[in-house]
Amino acid sequence: MDGAELIIQEINREAEQKIQYILNEAQKEAEKIKEEARKRAGARAEWILRKAQTQAETEKQRIIANARLEVRKKRLEVQEELIQEVITALRGRLAELPEEEYFPMLVDLTVKALEELGGEACVIRSNVKTLKLLESKLGEFRKTVAARLGRDVEISLGEPISTIGGVLVETPDGSVRVDNTFESRIERFESELRAEIAKALFG
Repeated sequence: MDGAELIIQEINREAEQKIQYILNEAQKEAEKIKEEARKRAGARAEWILRKAQTQAETEKQRIIANARLEVRKKRLEVQEELIQEVITALRGRLAELPEEEYFPMLVDLTVKALEELGGEACVIRSNVKTLKLLESKLGEFRKTVAARLGRDVEISLGEPISTIGGVLVETPDGSVRVDNTFESRIERFESELRAEIAKALFG
């Protein structure tokens, strides 16, 4: 083998070594890149998982809050229905009071109205049934009201009005009135009445 062939062989051997080295380094770099990619993918996957868990927890809390709100809404609706039923029953009970209960109540409502109204004369208006009751006991009614007030008041009965009961007391000229009908009193004291009913029903 002459010198030229030896030089060529040496060049080829060095070239092979360099190629192998470059391939090895490229392989190492590729592995390094793949490892970094795996780490990034792992971190990304972990971030996605954490985000999904957070979103799931938020959604769970939203569903729970909505469910609680719905339950509260339904409970309030039921309570309102029950309160309205009691108020309706109360109206029915007031409309059907026996005379022995109703007459003293009419005296009381009239006295309260006259304490506000003042004056020495008044006209009392109510439904037909109530006016008939007062007419049948007008002397007793006037006497009892005067005794309660501590003064005489000229009481006359006016035209009937639409009401379940109670009295509308007004001056003879109709310019000033105190509405003590049952509907008006229920309306005026509705908040206190509802509170009492709620307390009795729901504690």
